Amino acid sequence: MFVRRLALAIALIAGLLGSQGPEFAQQYRQRIGGALDELKRIVADFDAEAARELLTRDQAIDRLEQNSDPVASERGRDMAQTIARADRLQDQLGAMQSSSPLTRLYVMAKDFDPEIAERTLDNYEPAAPLSLEALTAAGLAAVWGWAATHLFAWPVRRLRRGGVRSAGKVTGL
Repeated sequence: MFVRRLALAIALIAGLLGSQGPEFAQQYRQRIGGALDELKRIVADFDAEAARELLTRDQAIDRLEQNSDPVASERGRDMAQTIARADRLQDQLGAMQSSSPLTRLYVMAKDFDPEIAERTLDNYEPAAPLSLEALTAAGLAAVWGWAATHLFAWPVRRLRRGGVRSAGKVTGL
């Protein structure tokens, strides 16, 4: 009886937590958009600087990285990392926008940006979403929580049943 109640409680908690997945993914997607806008502005400024010097982006980065001045070479490495991050975030945002609501959770988890995920979590506001994807995620999480509780309790229940049977046999003699 205790295991059933525990399984139900865990299923409810898992369902509530699971329903937050789509909401977290939505807030994460918004943060990607904001970060991407800022990175694009930085890259555009750098491209304009390079164009004024009649250089391509790659030529400007190479020139900076090969510069003997540590500040300039560091700037070149930073710009290369900034451009790569902007490309990575653009790809992830495109994948999230073109995927189905539940698949967005997978896309987010597969290649999330730790900095954006941390900022999203710091400012996360739980919601009670009633969308189909939130209800589906809640249902899946609830089933998983219920099943996990029963799976972990199964050996204990077997031992208890086995102990009760052997105790009954001993007292019956």
